[in-house]
Amino acid sequence: MVERLKKALEEYWGYTEFRPLQKEAMECLCQSRDVVVVLPTGGGKSLCFQAPAVTKSGLAVVVSPLISLMKDQVDALTEWGVPAARIDSSLSLEERDDALDRVRQRQLKLLYISPERLVSEGFSRFLQTLDLSFLAIDEAHCISMWGHDFRPEYRQLGTLRQLFPNLPIGAYTATATEQVRRDIAEQLHLKDPAMLVGSFDRPNLIYKVRPRSKIVKQVCEVLDRYQGESGIIYCIRRKDVEQMAETLAAKGYRVAPYHAGMTDEARKKSQDAFVNEDVDTIIATVAFGMGIDKSNVRYVIHTGMPKSLEHYQQESGRAGRDGLEAECCLFYSGGDFGIWKSILTDSRGNGALRVAGVPPALQEQDALAAEGPGHNGAAGSPGATEIALAKLARMYNYCTDAICRRKAILEYFGQPYSQANCGTCDICLGDVDLVSDALVTAQKILSCILRLGQRFGGGYTALVLTGSREQRILDNHHDALSTYGLLKDYDKRIVHDWIDQLAGQGFIDKTGEYNVLSVTPAGWRVIREEVTPRLLQPAEKKPQHKAKVAAASWEGVDKGLFEALRRLRSSLASERHVPAYIVFGDAALRDMARHRPSTLPHFLGVRGVGQTKAEQYGRIMIEKIRAYCIDHALEMDL
Repeated sequence: MVERLKKALEEYWGYTEFRPLQKEAMECLCQSRDVVVVLPTGGGKSLCFQAPAVTKSGLAVVVSPLISLMKDQVDALTEWGVPAARIDSSLSLEERDDALDRVRQRQLKLLYISPERLVSEGFSRFLQTLDLSFLAIDEAHCISMWGHDFRPEYRQLGTLRQLFPNLPIGAYTATATEQVRRDIAEQLHLKDPAMLVGSFDRPNLIYKVRPRSKIVKQVCEVLDRYQGESGIIYCIRRKDVEQMAETLAAKGYRVAPYHAGMTDEARKKSQDAFVNEDVDTIIATVAFGMGIDKSNVRYVIHTGMPKSLEHYQQESGRAGRDGLEAECCLFYSGGDFGIWKSILTDSRGNGALRVAGVPPALQEQDALAAEGPGHNGAAGSPGATEIALAKLARMYNYCTDAICRRKAILEYFGQPYSQANCGTCDICLGDVDLVSDALVTAQKILSCILRLGQRFGGGYTALVLTGSREQRILDNHHDALSTYGLLKDYDKRIVHDWIDQLAGQGFIDKTGEYNVLSVTPAGWRVIREEVTPRLLQPAEKKPQHKAKVAAASWEGVDKGLFEALRRLRSSLASERHVPAYIVFGDAALRDMARHRPSTLPHFLGVRGVGQTKAEQYGRIMIEKIRAYCIDHALEMDL
């Protein structure tokens, strides 16, 4: 069994070894055992059901939540030489009939369909007449009300065990806490499922968090580091998407907008332009992303704070799916916390409803409206708002804490991280500094809050601490306070950020519509010098340190040849009307530019090149490599 799986991996996908937990996940389906698989984005999750589908007799049915995701995977499988098809509402009647004919004639190994279609009476009856190998539920966290992207239509999948009592079922997701994993198994009525949970660590991702200040300038600095590379910029609101897209386009950046307020045709045009590399960057609300399998995203920028670490893990995880280095930059402000808090706890006591859909009073918000109905999933459940607020607080702590970003993410998902320095986040790279006298600085801030009677917000408190002469300060006689001007050597924005950091660490509480500050019991411990908080220094002018993972991925690669191969890949993709990354991923191109193969046998040794790809593209790629090496006097077959 294992040898058959390894042969399939090499023949179709060009891989000679399994990634962590892939072998175990594949064996479960081959042994007709139910399984729940949690692997990080880029961890080879899809292969866990695609490879067994090729090796087993019969047809594997894959449930997928989005048409774009189905299309991406079927296009890629077809390029690899795997017989696969999809049936969805975007196909013409003729295309659907053709797919069904291929099913009846047993020409397919994988069929992708939506959850609604699978459980519809007519279609499920049709499938029951076929020789099925197994059922695979992709993006399985959508079935759980405790998942970060709950979709009510996924609840219908609970009938699968009754419809197909003898078929093994595999559930696959990239982001799921222990509670979500248990709920997936329960909702699908899995029989003694194997629980395979990989590490949530993505060592190729470089995490950076900064307070948001001049956001366009901050975004442009990232884009300029990755000229000509693909990336995603996430904004909370539609109007932010439109403004950012207009501003960047005017500056000459190749960008396209994407949000739920656009027409279907306009969204598709933007998505296709991004996938086909007609633009470098897509600027989007969180309505974008789940259906995109683009492997060569080199950066993901958040211009606002997500509402949970689950969402951040999912969205930032769209970078570096090819295993190469990628940068994840998050720009936040205390205002983001307030926006989310008001959404989750609206004044009419309807917070749980707001978790599940777009709040009526904030129709500009797309952050709660993904491409399908429903979202956070706790709607109507006891304590739903409290759970959502707790997740929001953890997200805010992530932004304001001065601990390793990787450690914070992994420990949130229940996985310890023991390394002292990850070498791939701003904290560990030394791109930020800790305030040396954090205790004294925090005491000044907390004392000022108390002197103000715990009746003002962060902005006003920062003005008092920095010695502002604004009329309202003078009218309130707050220039006479002992804490007035205690931090006058600092910009009010920096002081406000310190206030946010103290709130994130639980020393300050924000209440009411205006986020009035008050000192918590933990804050009183700071005043009594029983505990010292962590405060970050402003780091805007600190030099950027290069992560080792970035240098290692380019080792031995001729960058000129890599760029020549990228241009050739783009041309080939255009001819075949498929995305460039489906022809070859960046990792494969770097490997070609590293080893410079001159024959088909050597070309087959490139990671990610299977037999079908070698037959389709081997000759033309080798010709380009040979011509480049002759022009530059380079050796081949290294």
